Amino acid sequence: MTEPLSIQLPIDGTLDLHTFLPNEVTDLVAEYLVACREHDVLQVRIIHGKGIGTLRRTVESILIKLSYVESFKTAEETAGGWGATIVTLRKK
Repeated sequence: MTEPLSIQLPIDGTLDLHTFLPNEVTDLVAEYLVACREHDVLQVRIIHGKGIGTLRRTVESILIKLSYVESFKTAEETAGGWGATIVTLRKK
């Protein structure tokens, strides 16, 4: 059995989930948000797409459980509308 490849993502406040498998999302979102906090990036846009809303609901269920998430909301239309979620993180 081979180990999964380690993927380097830019810590720029945008996480696009389109290229990841559904079973990777939970750990990926949490780890990315931790990395953002470490780099003082406290506003993050998570792009999950519009579709039927399954991935959006998954992202929201993750965010609710993370103590370092101050708030989250649907993005403005210019930032992806209901295909993206804006997350505000607590300072370290």
